[in-house]
Amino acid sequence: MKNVVKGALLAVSLVIAGGALASEESSHFKGLAAPDLQTAVANLSEYNQRLEAVLSGEMTDMDLVKVHELTYTLENALEKINIDLEELANTLERVHIASETFNREALKEAGPAYLNTARIIVK
Repeated sequence: MKNVVKGALLAVSLVIAGGALASEESSHFKGLAAPDLQTAVANLSEYNQRLEAVLSGEMTDMDLVKVHELTYTLENALEKINIDLEELANTLERVHIASETFNREALKEAGPAYLNTARIIVK
């Protein structure tokens, strides 16, 4: 009987602790925002370096928590980069079509827009 009570207490404790941890995690680990492409690329670069540093040594439990926290910022950065790269591909298609159809005005508009965004990624 004592084991049943102990088991029940342990189960309740784990549920309460898990709920508190999940609540703390969702409010604690949000990651840095990536409101624009330049910030997203900078965050990706910086947080990749941090991730590499953690992965290069013996990993403690605290290192695993650090990696977990880093991934939130990396996910935010990649989400913004993916959105902007899709837009960049559409802009490049406008450049392509403008050149193909000899539409100088469309090319003068789309070309610089493409280059301005592309330069954020490739310097």
